Amino acid sequence: MEEQQLIRLSKRMSKALRHHPERVGLTLDAAGWVPVSDLLSALGVSRSALDEVVARNNKNRFAFDPTGTRIRASQGHSVPVDLGLTPMPPPPVLYHGTVAAALESIKAEGLRPMNRHHVHLSATRDTAVAVGARRGRPLVLEIDAAAMAADGHEFYVSANGVWLTDHVPALYLQE
Repeated sequence: MEEQQLIRLSKRMSKALRHHPERVGLTLDAAGWVPVSDLLSALGVSRSALDEVVARNNKNRFAFDPTGTRIRASQGHSVPVDLGLTPMPPPPVLYHGTVAAALESIKAEGLRPMNRHHVHLSATRDTAVAVGARRGRPLVLEIDAAAMAADGHEFYVSANGVWLTDHVPALYLQE
């Protein structure tokens, strides 16, 4: 599959598994899973194309269950799901990639999940740069995750290594 085809199918899968399953006739279970056969029918794609997107997606956005018969997005949902994540102690510092246009709002309100369940954070500066670059010239914010955890904020790690939290108050942020 060519790179552009892979990206297009990955975006369609994200919409179906993270944001608008009803638009393609899917119903996610409480944990976000859907039968692979239902997704294949809904998107009109082959199992080999689906397997290729899951295997080649550089962010590992999608995961099969151990039987390979169900699939879900690893994180980033705007629809109600419970991924069954347990709180984890974060590394001392985490990162968030954004763009300068968002900085004023972030300084005032901190990082909010917007239309998703959690704020997404990166374990490395390089990953945060890549995330921020999707919307323009990247700006990386450093999060004092150790202080947040000490103050009672909970962190989770998704199946693909994205750190998640409910909100990052501005006092824990540094440019």
